[in-house]
Amino acid sequence: MKFGDFDLYVLRESTFRLDGGAMFGVVPKTMWAKTADCDEANRVLLACNLLLIDTGSKKVLVETGMGDRWSDKERARYDLKTLAAPPMVPAQLGLKPEDIDFVIISHLHFDHAGGATIEKEGKIVPTYPNAKYVVQKGEWDFSFKANARARASYRPDDYVPLEESGQILFVDGDHEVCPGVHVRITGGHTSHHQVVYLESKGEKAVYFADILPTKSHLSPPWVMGYDHYPLASCDEKSKWLVDCARDNYLVIFDHEPGVPWGRVKSSAAGKFEFEPLPAESLALPSGAAVQSA
Repeated sequence: MKFGDFDLYVLRESTFRLDGGAMFGVVPKTMWAKTADCDEANRVLLACNLLLIDTGSKKVLVETGMGDRWSDKERARYDLKTLAAPPMVPAQLGLKPEDIDFVIISHLHFDHAGGATIEKEGKIVPTYPNAKYVVQKGEWDFSFKANARARASYRPDDYVPLEESGQILFVDGDHEVCPGVHVRITGGHTSHHQVVYLESKGEKAVYFADILPTKSHLSPPWVMGYDHYPLASCDEKSKWLVDCARDNYLVIFDHEPGVPWGRVKSSAAGKFEFEPLPAESLALPSGAAVQSA
């Protein structure tokens, strides 16, 4: 879709399932099950929605998804279905991995950094050989000292090769990656979680990453059990949603299995409502639509 001077594309890399209780924290199943697809194992359906930003001079990929380095046992655990192997993600737009200038990773959990590297000739190497990978330094440091609760979400093979190749761009807090493309630190989900903020020709957008992963998490108190700092997540969501509703931001959800972008409106009762864009907005230049779960 056209966004100011930018072109934006949603690239659906995979679908998977996670435990509903973990995805909705203290919210009772009697409430969240009304809004989320849930299977017999209590797992809710999620997607990895990557965002390709073409600014005209730079091509920026937001997130890398799960990647394809998973055993059959792990795939069964997550009901993981790879829709586009890492090198084929940009191919949906007629691009090669070498064409990507920046890769922004909101945080280093495996469903966001898993596609950052690939196995090639028996070695783990960066998927995007010419890109700078934008990572918060605090998130990087934490990934190596995470406690027992947090450790399982990090796989060093997803990101250590990026430093070894000299492709990491460490940032400390808010940062402009290229004109109009910013990362804004939020904390909440992890201590140094970042969202992506876009501005072009007066239009504004935010890719929420895991501070607000699906439309079902729109209510500020509906935060994930996975969040390291759930009260901070609630506060950050509240602040961002007020801005989104007031200024008519385009909002993009990283794990929404339906249409993952649209607008947020504030109702008279003070609640937030999501208005998705038409499904046709997901069409790619080739005419092939992004796969829908």
